[in-house]
Amino acid sequence: MKKKVAFYTLGCKLNFSETSTIARSFVDEGFDRVDFSEKADMYVINTCSVTDNADKKFKTIVKQAQKANSEAFIAAVGCYAQLKPEELAAVDGVDLVLGATEKFKITDYINDLSKNDFGEVHSCEIEDADFYVGSYAIGDRTRAFLKVQDGCDYKCTYCTIPLARGISRSDKLQNVLKNASDIAAQGIKEIVLTGVNIGDYGKGEFGNKKHEHTFLDLVKALDEVDGIHRLRISSIEPNLLKNETIDFVAHSKSFVPHFHIPLQSGSDTLLKLMKRRYLTGLYTERIEKIKKTIPDCCIGVDVIVGFPGETEEHFLETYNYLNQLDISYLHVFTYSERDNTEAVKMDGVVPKKIRNKRSRMLRGLSVKKRRAFYESQLGNDVEVLFESENKNGYIQGFTENYIKVRTPWNPFLINTVHRVTLKDIAEDGLVKIEFCKAEIEV
Repeated sequence: MKKKVAFYTLGCKLNFSETSTIARSFVDEGFDRVDFSEKADMYVINTCSVTDNADKKFKTIVKQAQKANSEAFIAAVGCYAQLKPEELAAVDGVDLVLGATEKFKITDYINDLSKNDFGEVHSCEIEDADFYVGSYAIGDRTRAFLKVQDGCDYKCTYCTIPLARGISRSDKLQNVLKNASDIAAQGIKEIVLTGVNIGDYGKGEFGNKKHEHTFLDLVKALDEVDGIHRLRISSIEPNLLKNETIDFVAHSKSFVPHFHIPLQSGSDTLLKLMKRRYLTGLYTERIEKIKKTIPDCCIGVDVIVGFPGETEEHFLETYNYLNQLDISYLHVFTYSERDNTEAVKMDGVVPKKIRNKRSRMLRGLSVKKRRAFYESQLGNDVEVLFESENKNGYIQGFTENYIKVRTPWNPFLINTVHRVTLKDIAEDGLVKIEFCKAEIEV
């Protein structure tokens, strides 16, 4: 009988794309892929180490695997596995730990799936993580995450990603276009571009530091690929989001009006301590340029609270800055200390109780911002791509500018695009819709 393998992914869209690539290598070796909740012969956990919570959750996931099959072989791969391999190997039940370069060769490291007395570690020096492995993930029938870039050359003082993923490097343009075509051929309607620092695309494309292509070159080339209905940019640094890219997205065939732009702090003092490559003045310029060029554009923002040295005045500076900014929602991260970063040695540690309070305040602001954005769009006729889950009798979908809508469950709507009118905001915060008269009944 075929051996069964299951996967669990912690962290970002990039991790999801890489898990899918690793999973396909198992299928090529004759394994059957099953859901993580099912009994399997092997469980692979793709780890994250951006926050403390991701570290803690790993042990919980290992226990879930052991509950499903106490004799199963358990492997840990990914960022946490690169940063702290011995720590993961010491977790009860873990048999194999693979670092940044080894994870893509996982099938070479497994023999008979016999349990090990101690976790076996194969982890390179991060300087050796200098080659590129292309990946894409098809999470459901409507969208795919396409990896275009990996690693980062930035030195942000709070971040472990360069230590976990290595230098900035890019997929070859032709390979990105081939992967995009392959995804489109499977009937996927939307592709989300992902990477660690995708605005740096082109660096390391041919094994050197030169930019053979730019991010704008990538965007223009992808816009010409047949069969892609929507292209979405996942997250891009404000200093790398150029006006030319904004102008192109405004008139492109496939790119949707949605940008996610990390800010991290609204205080220039803290941005300097974080070693970010911009100040709030440049960030404001980017937001104003987008809103002037694409008025209905959705703009998401990453922000960190509780960074060392963040006084009440610094936090209120961030809160007030975001409050007046024309943005659509926030992703709020509570600062957590990470080993081998500059920030962990900084003075001015913010008590966790205060970090949590500030986080709640910004999450509340995010709810307010999202509702205001949704309300500004009511009455508009837009296109919605419907997803595949039945959620309490409703089917959900997203507009091009990332408004989440719902309508009574209809399985025939799955993975289809329909023109609708945004009517009202429901109790759960989603937008109720009405199908346009020109739509064919399904």
